[in-house]
Amino acid sequence: MIIAIFGIVLFFVGRNIISDPRAGKFSNLIKVAGIALFIIGLLSTSVKQIDAGQIGVQKMFGKVDDNILMSGLNVVNPLVELEYLDTKTQNYTMSGVKDEGDKVGDDAIRVLSSDGLEVIIDITVLYKIIPTSAPKLIREVGPLYKDVIVRPVVRTRLRDNAVYYEAVALYSTKRDEFQNRIFETIKKDFTARGLELESVLVRNIDLPASVKTTIESKINAEQEAQKMQFVLQKEKQEAERKRVEAQGIADYQRIISSGLSDKQLQYEMIKANKEIATSSNAKVIIMGGSGKNMPLILNDK
Repeated sequence: MIIAIFGIVLFFVGRNIISDPRAGKFSNLIKVAGIALFIIGLLSTSVKQIDAGQIGVQKMFGKVDDNILMSGLNVVNPLVELEYLDTKTQNYTMSGVKDEGDKVGDDAIRVLSSDGLEVIIDITVLYKIIPTSAPKLIREVGPLYKDVIVRPVVRTRLRDNAVYYEAVALYSTKRDEFQNRIFETIKKDFTARGLELESVLVRNIDLPASVKTTIESKINAEQEAQKMQFVLQKEKQEAERKRVEAQGIADYQRIISSGLSDKQLQYEMIKANKEIATSSNAKVIIMGGSGKNMPLILNDK
């Protein structure tokens, strides 16, 4: 716009120097240069390029136009002022680690759990501007929506929802539930302001030292209990194996004892003694008995 104004001024200067005979011959040249500068300035202010992933919100004399400019070349009123907004996914991080978050220093969120303990949480939110709601965002909030909307809403909703959980539950079993809960509440607030929430990432939950010690003791006790259960299970299996083995031996003895008669035992004894008598180490074997069992003398000669 400045170039166009300068061109107008130059044009009128060219017209006014006609009366001066020394500079009159440059009058037409100055006027042509002024007109050229005016046209160039007009075109530069009327044609606006919007980069990919951005939109342009038009403002004229303080009034925000609801018609947004999309990426590419756009012809606008030369008097319009453009506010360029990024529609790509953005992130806002609040962390206790220095230089990791959007604010320098410790920016972690300190909340109170249902059991009255202070829990320190690092969090990242992923969001983007809803293009059709961009004029409303600029009109009601302005370009500093991160500090006005994103930061305070996230911190407030985190504290509001943490009071429903115990500190240990936030750290372990209820972490996903807590993350989903704050996602839904933040999403509702963001949508009302023209922002689309994509994800809430609870990156770290830091518990008080006393709670950490209690959790570690509990974990150690649970591990010892699991180890003892394994040992008991192994002993039970060993006892069961021995019982089955003993039952098999007992069954074997019962079957053998019930299936042998006196005559069969006598016959087996004679066979055994005969084998001994025929051995090269045995010469004479005398078997004696009473009653019907007469002694036997076996000799290999």
